[in-house]
Amino acid sequence: MKALLLERPGRLELGDVPEPECGDHDVLIQVGAVGVCGTDFHIFQGEANYNSDAEGRTIPLSVQPQILGHEFCGTVLEAGAQVRDLAPGDRVAVDQGLNCYSQRITPVCEYCEGGDSHQCLHYQELGITGIPGAMRERVAIPAVNAVRLEGKMGFPETALSEPLGCILHALDRVVRTPARYMFHPGSHGSRPIENVLILGAGPAGLLFLQNLRREVGFEGVILVADRVPEKLGMVKRFGGTPLDVGQSDLVEMVSHLTRGRKIDLLIEATGSGAAFRTISSLIRKQATVLLYGHGHQGTDLSVINLLLFLEPTLVVSVGASGALNPATRRSETTTRAVELIQTGQVDVRSLITHRYPSLETVRRAFGGDAEDAAYIKGVLEVF
Repeated sequence: MKALLLERPGRLELGDVPEPECGDHDVLIQVGAVGVCGTDFHIFQGEANYNSDAEGRTIPLSVQPQILGHEFCGTVLEAGAQVRDLAPGDRVAVDQGLNCYSQRITPVCEYCEGGDSHQCLHYQELGITGIPGAMRERVAIPAVNAVRLEGKMGFPETALSEPLGCILHALDRVVRTPARYMFHPGSHGSRPIENVLILGAGPAGLLFLQNLRREVGFEGVILVADRVPEKLGMVKRFGGTPLDVGQSDLVEMVSHLTRGRKIDLLIEATGSGAAFRTISSLIRKQATVLLYGHGHQGTDLSVINLLLFLEPTLVVSVGASGALNPATRRSETTTRAVELIQTGQVDVRSLITHRYPSLETVRRAFGGDAEDAAYIKGVLEVF
């Protein structure tokens, strides 16, 4: 079976790997599409390696090459003997996070029991933590990690249910976290959010914008900062106010547009150290800051001192699994993401700027395509 192997930072090679085994509680999937994620780029470039041994020591790529690809979907080729609700021919979206239920661990940990399966004590992720991902022809996964598709939604759009699920989970955390400024203020002095600033108009930023408008139902000002004209055009299309940081100073633009009020909710979706350093100059006292982007290389952590004086509510988020359906043990977040895409409430098709028809050609995404100003999201459409 063909797979794309990351043998060392910056080097992807097409090679042969063993066929996956389909256990009694698994399904074997013919991969239909794989989204190329920012996390994939971080691992490819050697900026991150989440594969570690039992003692927590990082396993180098030279010792264990990795197969990337955690945003994926496909067609069931085989269902294990104990699988009752999926059959060959079913088209499925995939929750890539392996928790107590998907790994059949009993008793389940407190996080799985409490509905936070993405924080499972035994959590693993296909394509991220060393378990082979979907940049190969076929993948075997626990059946509870597969969500059957109804209708005729295309595989490229379905693959983006994973990043959309991450956005849904992040916004859920913002909505339910008590703070000075809230979408649905209650008691204890909370006030309604009047404005939002999203740093970054990449896939995450554009998905945040769409969900704030269409699922959260926020009608206030949403400012989105970036420097790429093509991305800023998408911001305007999805109901946001674009801020071109390549042309004007961000702090001055925000101060002007909010009449000195500054920002109630800031969403950091870039992972840029330079962006992180501006946060304290952009927010109101006791604003909410959602830290979604990862990385922030080159940032001196002493900048957090400037945030401490403002007493913000800091919300952090990771993963797309979120709560599990009590009956099926499947990801409710993935199911919601699929439904939003299927019904057209969230447009992911427009975010796909680069399509790759094979494992061989997807290497172009890592080889320079992502540096293209027009690049927003690349998707491998396979087999």
